[in-house]
Amino acid sequence: MTATIRDAARPFSGGALTALLSPAPRLLALGEPTHGVEAFPELRNELFRHLVEHEGYRSIAIESDCLAALVADAYVGDGTGTLDGAMDLGFSHGFGASPANRELLRWMRAYNERRPAPERLRFYGCDAPLEMTGAASPREALTRVHEYLTAARLDLPWSPADLDALLGPDERWTDPCTLMDPARSVGRTPEAGRLRLIADDLGVLLDAHAPDLTEATSPDAFWRASLHARTATGLLRYHAALADAAPGRLGALVSLRDVLMADHLDAVARREARRGPTLVFAHNGHLQRDPSHMEFAGRRLRWWSAGALVSARLGDRYAFAAAAFGSRGADVPGPDTLEGLLSALPHDRCVVDPGRLAAALDRTPPPRVPADHTYAAFDPAATGRTDALVFVREV
Repeated sequence: MTATIRDAARPFSGGALTALLSPAPRLLALGEPTHGVEAFPELRNELFRHLVEHEGYRSIAIESDCLAALVADAYVGDGTGTLDGAMDLGFSHGFGASPANRELLRWMRAYNERRPAPERLRFYGCDAPLEMTGAASPREALTRVHEYLTAARLDLPWSPADLDALLGPDERWTDPCTLMDPARSVGRTPEAGRLRLIADDLGVLLDAHAPDLTEATSPDAFWRASLHARTATGLLRYHAALADAAPGRLGALVSLRDVLMADHLDAVARREARRGPTLVFAHNGHLQRDPSHMEFAGRRLRWWSAGALVSARLGDRYAFAAAAFGSRGADVPGPDTLEGLLSALPHDRCVVDPGRLAAALDRTPPPRVPADHTYAAFDPAATGRTDALVFVREV
């Protein structure tokens, strides 16, 4: 270990991380290399507290269902419901069981109790209503935006009964078997095609009447309606891809998910522009600027991540801090890998300057091959496209 590599690292703190970011971003994305390891959401909580108290941040978005997150946001915003209820209903993908996520909501609620409404923290989900084996019915998203426009006295050519007839039973949409069997999907039926046109028209009506609707209801109500419209369109597009029997359907599905994540993050950045930057927390693979890769069902999938898409839109107002770790039980990185080199640093947790690190290395370290397949090891070749690297020696 040379002194130059040691000089690239600092003990982890929020200030050490933000010192590497210039100019200050609108979205600061902190990745995690695997799900289910509490060390990373705990580190996220520590960073978020610093960002709120010292850097003017007023919101956080995590890799969880954007519609479910409205329940968690209502709790932290004005105390609607209970903490238990927010954990049960406000998260997807099992993230409501995370103690760190529970502590995040508890802290945000306590912070907001002492603040006026314009200064309160907001909680967002940046993922679509998708699970590993399927997608939600578009019923909730479509119904909510239809109800909003009806309450605003717009003359709509479709009734709730029309939507119900086209949607049919939700079980047709949520069947997990559609992931591997496109013939079971209803995403390309005539009814689904009609629903896609309706969803598009509802979104256009929102945009066309935005000034009147915002004044007649509220900016927050209009935001929620736009969220539901965007999600309805994205879900129907995803279900159509589920029904596609073409060889590239699996690649299209993962790509569509990240496109919708990018759209949500873009909308969050625009909503929060006057209040402050937003911290984003998701898997490295969703937030990196490089294409994402995955082996699934015997195929090598490649697609552009949400981070790459948002970075193309926001430029240097998007910053990405990747996370990596050293040892996890018997899974110890080789000494010549990047994780092995960083494990020799004198810090249990550190922030690494990618530019200094790259300058200190006389060669690109070989990629780590972790024993745990759920861990996506950091690609040493991507160092130059990362604004910071957060390293945890042992988890």
